[in-house]
Amino acid sequence: MDIRYFDNAATTRIKEEVLEEMFPYLSLEYGNPSSIYRLGRRAKKAIETARTRVANLLNCKPSEITFTSCGSESDNMALKGMAMLQKSKQTGKNHIITSKIEHPAILNSCHTLEKLGFKITYLDVDKEGFVNLDTLINSITDKTFLISIMYANNEIGTIQPISKIAKIAKAHNIIFHTDAVQAVGNVPIDVKKLGIDILSLSGHKIYAPKGIGAIYIKEGLEIERYIDGGHQEKNKRSGTENVAEIVGLGKACNIAQNDMSSYINKLKYFRDYFINQIRQKFPNSKINGSLEQRLPGNCNLCFSNINSGELLLKLDAVGICASGGSACSSGDTAPSHVLSAIGVPNELARGALRVTFGDFNTFEDVEFLIKNLEEITKNKITQ
Repeated sequence: MDIRYFDNAATTRIKEEVLEEMFPYLSLEYGNPSSIYRLGRRAKKAIETARTRVANLLNCKPSEITFTSCGSESDNMALKGMAMLQKSKQTGKNHIITSKIEHPAILNSCHTLEKLGFKITYLDVDKEGFVNLDTLINSITDKTFLISIMYANNEIGTIQPISKIAKIAKAHNIIFHTDAVQAVGNVPIDVKKLGIDILSLSGHKIYAPKGIGAIYIKEGLEIERYIDGGHQEKNKRSGTENVAEIVGLGKACNIAQNDMSSYINKLKYFRDYFINQIRQKFPNSKINGSLEQRLPGNCNLCFSNINSGELLLKLDAVGICASGGSACSSGDTAPSHVLSAIGVPNELARGALRVTFGDFNTFEDVEFLIKNLEEITKNKITQ
């Protein structure tokens, strides 16, 4: 049975070009990049080439990129690193502003910091998932040191007004962090023009391997070291570097930069066609998130009187991979916190389906998905 994969927000398939560049560093080029002999120096050079490629995608300096194990680690590093810096420098600042629809890596980091005495404001969002900028401004206090708002939501695809949020942060002398795990490679990002201070990204969302990520930290910005050990990554992140996967991330970023326009157009075509077909064939369905400011490959919808879990299993039976929401919360039977935050009733949220298109999808795949959704939902899968 052929697999038709529509869960690219959860993870992507590694591209062949990425694998080809990684292979030598999984076998013959096995040197430790901290070693001074040539095998180590070659590994170090490969890392720096990858660092430059990541930086080029974001329009920043290579020295502003630090490699991590994943987007979640980058998020933890941003929030906890900045929070611990306030404590160590005794700044008296203890307030962070975020939103109610953030990834669990942000929300759970905030919960941990609350236990350590930090104050967190969780902003509401509107029915499309947007943060209200006036509410954001009114939430700022003289104790606020960090604003962390995701670039684009991993479930509903809504893209936040990042440059406006960054301007608000700058006007109040506050650091601005964005979790851009879903956005990097899917939309053009210029951290300098946007005014972003810290940005998190992950390799496995852009056709690189799982287990590699990066964090952009603006030059001159201090952050408390999150992992103790050696002096790797300019003393920002200890641990022997995962050379092969760093090389893979660099290559994936290079491909994303070169193919950005055609890639976005392809995904938008699939997404818009799918949404139009859903509206015609399923008039009682609900599309979640903004239709204008939305990730190019994302469609999140809810079916009334449909159980999401059973729907996904029936799709899987015909070779279709999709999700009901975030893969990081797939073991949770409660309705999505994102859908709850935008006001979707629980009974409708339990019939949620997230479809996310990628570079390996074809138009025939999209047609196959629509056809099978029609057939499966003819006999209602009740909640």
